Amino acid sequence: MNHRAVRAIYLFEMARTWRTLLQSVVSPVLSTSLYFVVFGAAIGSRITQIEGVSYGTFIVPGLIMLSILTQSVSNASFGIYFPKFSGTIYELLSAPVSFFEAVLGYVGAAASKSIILGLIILATAWLFVPLHVMHPFWMLTFLVLTAVTFSLFGFIIGVWAGNFEQLQVIPLLVIAPLTFLGGSFYSINMLPEAWQTVALFNPVVYLISGFRWSFYEISDVSLGASLGITLGFLAICMATVWWIFKTGYRLKN
Repeated sequence: MNHRAVRAIYLFEMARTWRTLLQSVVSPVLSTSLYFVVFGAAIGSRITQIEGVSYGTFIVPGLIMLSILTQSVSNASFGIYFPKFSGTIYELLSAPVSFFEAVLGYVGAAASKSIILGLIILATAWLFVPLHVMHPFWMLTFLVLTAVTFSLFGFIIGVWAGNFEQLQVIPLLVIAPLTFLGGSFYSINMLPEAWQTVALFNPVVYLISGFRWSFYEISDVSLGASLGITLGFLAICMATVWWIFKTGYRLKN
């Protein structure tokens, strides 16, 4: 493996984060803090507890997942789209760097940013509500798996996008609605039975449910189902990225 190439891509992408610290880190943390204040005060006064957990505490895993999903897709998609836009992607394609090394650098950097952001939001949440992580191993497992999976998904979007409008359309019209409807702010058990069935077709439900279980041992679906759906989506994204580099889809033309 060309470790220098991976390290160069990784450090370049991470350096972009430090240059735009206000937009990359401070803004998402402040936005999430506002969710704590608004939802904790407005809805928390009406819904005191969900399955024995106070409402403000209950929504913490969902808010962390909301930030990780959006930031992973955003960072990874922009990271690969901008070289396409500027034309520097051809330097990468002609360099002695395999597709695995290129993906490892770009996706590794995007996932690292999301994981760091998720941990910062988790630390910030302690300022608003009392928290206890009952299963730290599973919490970190779902955190890393989600960041890597959706960074790969964002990489695919960045390759597919032909302009900045297309770069934003899937995160805004698909990822954000699925996240809000995936149980970030409520348990799907609170929905009518028919809508519970519909919600189970939303893959984000499984991510949030597994992540929430690692905190409080409460979930909408089983831990095995959450882990299986996450690994399945990860496998689909990996296969799609392999196909993109094998065929040169929207990279070599």
